[in-house]
Formats: sequence, structure tokens, C-alpha cells
Amino acid sequence: MTRTHMMPPEVPLARPIQMLNRPHRDLSAPGAMDRRATRWWRVLAFGPAVLITGIVVSMIVDWFAMAGLYPLEYAIIGLITVTFFWIALSLSTTLVGISSLFLGHARQTVQTPLPSQKVALLVPVYNEVPADVFGNAAAMMLALAENGGAHDYALFILSDTQNAAAAEVEERAFFNLRSRLPAGTQVYYRRRAVNTDRKVGNLADWVERWGGCYQAMLVLDADSLMSGDAIVALTDALAADPAAGLIQSFPTIFGARTVFARVQQFSNRVYGAPLAEGLSRWTDQEGNYWGHNAIIRTRAFASCAGLPRMRSRRGEGELILSHDFVEAGLLRRAGWAVRFLPRVQGSYEEVPATLIDYILRDRRWCQGNLQHLSLLSSRGFHAMSRFHLVSGAMGYLMSPAWFTLLIIWALVGNGEQDNVVKYFSGFDAQVNWPSMTTGNSLMILAFMYAMLLAPKVLGAGVIHKAGLRLSDLGGFWQFLTSLSLEIVLSIAYAPVLMVQQTKAVVMKFLGQRQSWLPQNRRGGHYALGTMAKFHWFETVLGFGALFGMSQGLVTLWLLPIALSLAGAIPLSALSGVDLSARRWSARHMGTPEGLNAPPIIRRAMVERRHAARALEASSHIAAE
Repeated sequence: MTRTHMMPPEVPLARPIQMLNRPHRDLSAPGAMDRRATRWWRVLAFGPAVLITGIVVSMIVDWFAMAGLYPLEYAIIGLITVTFFWIALSLSTTLVGISSLFLGHARQTVQTPLPSQKVALLVPVYNEVPADVFGNAAAMMLALAENGGAHDYALFILSDTQNAAAAEVEERAFFNLRSRLPAGTQVYYRRRAVNTDRKVGNLADWVERWGGCYQAMLVLDADSLMSGDAIVALTDALAADPAAGLIQSFPTIFGARTVFARVQQFSNRVYGAPLAEGLSRWTDQEGNYWGHNAIIRTRAFASCAGLPRMRSRRGEGELILSHDFVEAGLLRRAGWAVRFLPRVQGSYEEVPATLIDYILRDRRWCQGNLQHLSLLSSRGFHAMSRFHLVSGAMGYLMSPAWFTLLIIWALVGNGEQDNVVKYFSGFDAQVNWPSMTTGNSLMILAFMYAMLLAPKVLGAGVIHKAGLRLSDLGGFWQFLTSLSLEIVLSIAYAPVLMVQQTKAVVMKFLGQRQSWLPQNRRGGHYALGTMAKFHWFETVLGFGALFGMSQGLVTLWLLPIALSLAGAIPLSALSGVDLSARRWSARHMGTPEGLNAPPIIRRAMVERRHAARALEASSHIAAE
């Protein structure tokens, strides 16, 4: 239900639902330019990845083929091929990004003066903490008011909150926000009585009812924060490129306090720049959309990206959950460019605070990304858009692939005489597993970890090219400590996440759906019983592997993985420890966003506290 004094007059915009069984072309789209340089960037990204994968796989085939190949060995080789290619592509993308940073290629020159744009900042919310959402909104609108410029901005809080009491608090936060901003600032609030189609329906409702008044919409998340300069930079880029339908920024993580959140924040800030730069080079005008912190041409989105429902196993229409990838593909299909500008500074988001919170969110994302596999046959999609769909799914399918390989290694990888299969069945496994001597076991482990850690080491080595100084990270020794901590913790958490993602994939293929629950963005301390119930499977696997090692049945080279799995519960408890609460740990895995926060983050924290106090005061008045 929308109150008239909270929203502007409606200016409807048609949003036809797209058909995926036939191509679509938007006649108003200028069409993306054919750039020869992009082809070379793609060759530099994919060429080495394919070449290295081919060399590794040929060596594995020769290794296994010494006594003939069994069907299981073909399956193992296939799994190795798939998993290794994605690891190699990540490394080659990082190298492309480093090359681009060192070459210093200039981005598209922005002409002046630019045509003025009327832009709506959209903040979809669903049972969020009002003080945080409206505090961020106040900080962004105040920054834009100070920035000035030719563009006209309005902010919309689009609520899907279903709890009446929570919605009442949101309304009070909205009126407090209005009173906080300069006169004439355009800030609006709308709550849907029925949250049909979740976030997709929330944004669709706005486009259909108010989208006709705005040339562009900047889609944010409830935890998004952007500086005034970043918002204006995205708006300028869209105004300067009439072929662009969507421009995605690269959000930097802020506000991390716990161990697990700091791991994500440090990784994003220190290693992310080369990877993002490389991705922007080889995707170019066939980029992707991550659902927030991106500016979109409103009429292009309305006319070309109306999402249909998918046919489910039950025969009913099923909502496309990870809508962002598909919307980017639909825009590109229609002739609009989808670009990624990682060099735009001042785009921020927050992350789950604990391991359990992260896994719960990841399960929803897994369900949505695996849906993409059934969309690959859609007509008219650009090859790169299809690759993004595959990439999203592979982000989760990699875990069961690794898990399967590790299980096989654990069962039969300790030689022909002493392995789990022969011990319990008395029969030789139908696989000619290579002899696991100390030398080749060390070689496999060293090579695997080298490939996985190379993007981290390379990213850490070129922080100066990403605009980071050692002083921004606490100085040389603090940076070295933080780097070591992040690598050790990432290695420790990786097996737990692998097993949890494998479970999520299995649940998806068994038809189990994940509920749309509000995110616990601030995280929490979970009881020991809750953590034990959540991580029992990894724990059993870990102790089972350790027992097998003690009996000489499982190769000792799986010990690091077994220890991580066996320690899943302590690791989960560690993930929620607040590093900021103690002086000696407050700077560990710190980034400039925490150690020397930029003005927009400091302002957002002030506005959040102000909003929280105002809401508390108004609740006391209402109670009296």
C-alpha cells in the first residue's frame, strides 16, 4: 500500500515480459561497437588457461594410462579438466588485469558538457535494520547535495517488509530522514502489502509505475553505500555512452569486524583489483550485472529485461532467482552494451559476519545460479552472456567436483595394497591410481596450492597499482601479518565451504527450495548446539579421514583438509570473533575502509547512529 505523501505522482512505463525461445532486438539501441582490442584481451585471458589446462590434463592422462584407462579414470580426468580450467582462468584473468594496470590504458574519454540525467536511486529492503538503511541513504543524499553537478537525483526506499510493526519503524525512519536532508531533496518511501516475486517484483513494480519519469536507475542493496563522486561518475559514464544499457561498479567491502568478515574484506580489497581489471578487459561490452551498485538505462531495462517465469519440475512457473545475470544477458541480446568499470572508487557493500551467515546466503545464491544452466538454450544471447551463466553455475559445481576428487583420493589414493576400498571389500578398485610417493604427493600439493594462491600473491604484489599504500593497510609488518592470516584462514575455511556448497548443490538437484529469509547482516554468536547441528557432516568426514590415516588407509597428504573438516565447529565459532573489540587484534586484516575510513563511510556511521537514536526516542514517545 502506497501513501500519496510518501511517493511522487506515477509515470507508468511499459515492461513487456521477454520470451526466451526467440531473439529480441531493441530498435532504439545504438548497438555496441566492435572493438578489436577486446578480442586480444580475450585471447590473452582464455589462451593461457586452455593451454595450461591441456598440458596438465595430458600429463594426468599419461600418468593414469600406464596400465590402461578404466571408466572411473576417465571420470577423474574429466573432473580434473573442468576444475583446473576455472582455476587457470582466474590466474590468467589476474595477469591480464595486472598487465592492464601497468600499461595504464585510459578509459573512454568523457565529453563535456554531458547531457543531464534524471536518476532514481533504488534501495529495495526486506526486514532490514532501519537505522542502517536510512543512515546510508542520508549519507548518500547529503554527499550528492554537496557534490552539485548537472544531474538530478531522487532516492526511493522500496520496502517489501511484511511485518507491520517493522514497517511502522521504517516509516518513522523515513520521516526522520526527510527532516535530516536539505529542503527540496527528493526522497520517497513505498511499501508493498504483498511482496510478489521478491526483489524482482519489487523493482518491476517501481519500473512500471514510476520508471517513465527517470532516464536512469541506480540499483542498490540494503547494505549498499556509494560516495557522491562514485554516483556521479557512473551517471557521467552512462550519459557519455549512448550504447550502454547497464554499467556495473566494483563494490568494496566495508564495516567488517569479525574474523570471517575481515577475511572477505581483506581479500576483496587487496586481491580484487587485478582480477576485476582483467575481467573488465575481456568482458568489455559483454559484461555482467551483480544486482546492485550499478546504473541502468531505465527504458532499455523496461523494454528488454522483463523476466519470464521458468518451467519447473512441477510444471508451474518458477521465479528466476539470480535475476541479475539474466537481465544483463537480455540487455546485451537486445543490442545494449553491459559494461564494468572497476576503477570507479567509492562503491561499497557489507558481507555476512559469520561462517553460518555466509553459508545461509550462499545456499540461496546456489539455487539461483544453478537455474542458469536451464537458460543456456535461450535464443539470441551473446556467447559471452552464456559464458557468464555457465560461470555462475560453475562457481558452485566446482565444489562437488573437488569433493568427488578428494573422496576418490581418500578411498584409493594410498596405493594398491593399503586403501579403504580394498580394506573393506577385499577387491581392488577399478582405478589405476598413480603411486603416491612422498615426492609426487608433495608435487601435487605444491602445484595445487600454487595455482590457488598465485592470484593472491600477485594481487598483493601490485597493490600500489590499485591505489593502495602500505600505510593504508597498517604499515609493512601489519600488512605482512594480515596477508599471512588471510591465507591461512582461507585455506582453513575452504574445505568447510566446499562441503557446504556440495550439500547446497545436492539439495538443489533434489528439488529442495531455500526460503527467502532476511539476511542477518550484523551476524551473531551461535550456540554450540547450533554450530554442531550445522556442521556435523563436515566434522564426521574430517574425523573419519583422520581415523583412516591413523590406520594407514588414507594418504597423509590429505591431512590439512581433514583437520579443517574435523575442526569445522571451532572454525565456525572463530568466524564470529569480533577483532575490533580488542586493541591487539583491531588492525588485523584491516583495510583503508576501516583503518582510515573515507568521508562517505564516516558520514554513514554518524547518520546510522543518529537514525538509531531518533528511532529510539520516537519509540519511547509512542509508548508513552
